[in-house]
Amino acid sequence: MIDKQEFTDIIKRALVEDIGKGDITSNLLIPENQQAEMAFVAREEMVACGVFIPEMVYNIIGGGINVTVRTEESRLAAKNSVLAVAKGNSRVLLAGERVTLNIMQRMCGIATLTSKYVAAVKGTKAVILDTRKTIVNIRAMDKYAVTIGGGKNHRMRLDDMVLIKDNHIALCGGIKQAMVKARAANLPIVIECDNLHQVEEALLELPDRIMLDNMDNATLRKAVSMVYGKIPLEASGGISLETVGAIAQTGVDYISVGKITHSATAVDIGADIVFINKASA
Repeated sequence: MIDKQEFTDIIKRALVEDIGKGDITSNLLIPENQQAEMAFVAREEMVACGVFIPEMVYNIIGGGINVTVRTEESRLAAKNSVLAVAKGNSRVLLAGERVTLNIMQRMCGIATLTSKYVAAVKGTKAVILDTRKTIVNIRAMDKYAVTIGGGKNHRMRLDDMVLIKDNHIALCGGIKQAMVKARAANLPIVIECDNLHQVEEALLELPDRIMLDNMDNATLRKAVSMVYGKIPLEASGGISLETVGAIAQTGVDYISVGKITHSATAVDIGADIVFINKASA
């Protein structure tokens, strides 16, 4: 789900950061009324994500830029395919180019990487989840991109659910003590377990989910056998494309992957002028 207000706020901050007092170079070199058409082109194969971003950027900047989306969100875009086209004043087009590219390249990168993880667990029941390991202040975009790639969102922020981790357990004096306090929130409760003994303890407390942190595959299989479908299980910690398939085969319900957001590589998208109406200076 797109949080339009949050996306708008992110873009506004990005434009202030990038443009400052104005695009000095374009204002010096480009005639004030010159018109152009700029195509945002996929220079490699990618999952299209954020194809609406050019329109949002140019609506915020103003200047009457017309944007046409040329591909569907979540579609696999071929190399050299056009994602969107913006047409209007050349100076305005150039002013919004970098912010548009920065956002789209990251969103498409996350969606593309997520889709690879989803493909790697195909045929199992495992669902790929993201984490809170996102870029500061653009989490809404990062997590949206995960869903476009076929993954699901874990909690957006700390107030979404109760997630009892090892430090909470240590500070509370144990899993049972932590669970007693956690129930007061009337929210979903997830307990992180580092070993099978903790899984046994957690199972007695009936949380909504048990997170199996940094367990090898043999231990994950034992945990799945112990729980026997009574509580959904989530594998986490150090998951990679090379390991996620085998982890899914253990029978866990969810696999949370920090890499799909904190280590996603921005894909290559170009902004190419394809038509110029030469106005007099």
